[in-house]
Amino acid sequence: MSDNDPVEGLHEVQEGIRRAAADYGRDPSSITLVAVSKTFPAEAIEPVLAAGHRVFGENYVQEAKAKWPALRERYPGAELHMIGPLQSNKAKEAVELFDVIHTLDRPSLAQALAKEIAKSGKTPRLIVQVNTGEEPQKGGVIPTEVDVFLEACRDQYGLTVDGLMCIPPAEDPPSPHFALLNTIARRHGLKVLSMGMSADYDAAIQLGATHVRVGSAIFGARTKR
Repeated sequence: MSDNDPVEGLHEVQEGIRRAAADYGRDPSSITLVAVSKTFPAEAIEPVLAAGHRVFGENYVQEAKAKWPALRERYPGAELHMIGPLQSNKAKEAVELFDVIHTLDRPSLAQALAKEIAKSGKTPRLIVQVNTGEEPQKGGVIPTEVDVFLEACRDQYGLTVDGLMCIPPAEDPPSPHFALLNTIARRHGLKVLSMGMSADYDAAIQLGATHVRVGSAIFGARTKR
């Protein structure tokens, strides 16, 4: 972990979001900052919680399970977002632990989540991941299959989907990917657009992001896994 001050990083990103919202005629309160705390220990996260921030993103169920129950006891308003690939066999733990799941991307996971939601009575908000760049190594529904998948989530699995998420290919300009996601969401009347990270959240806000997922600009460079 770098020596940067995460609270300072938090304030800089919050200011960046306010500035982008003003530039593009958006209400800053319509944009949720998801502070991506994956790979960072509880002691790095706690100052950000103490500074008043409450929305965090994690990539791994086991890691979140190890850190967050104790943190939530101290900061009961904390909201936890699953932003990494989710294995179907982790659906039970994910439904128990997370308030929002951004990575619903295949029928087997939809089925597993529907089963656990029915069993537990917990209803995390669900976001479908779209693989806008159609990258074979990346999760997500390809754009031409989103309509059918959303219909199956609703009609076959009884799930309510709140919105869409994407991670543009690293080598592409992000804006066309954000615009595509926005177009698909509008077609389906979906209000939530989870898009934009540390390097490109300004462009995402311009194109309608409601949730930006920012990690390194707050917590510093993370150790590679």
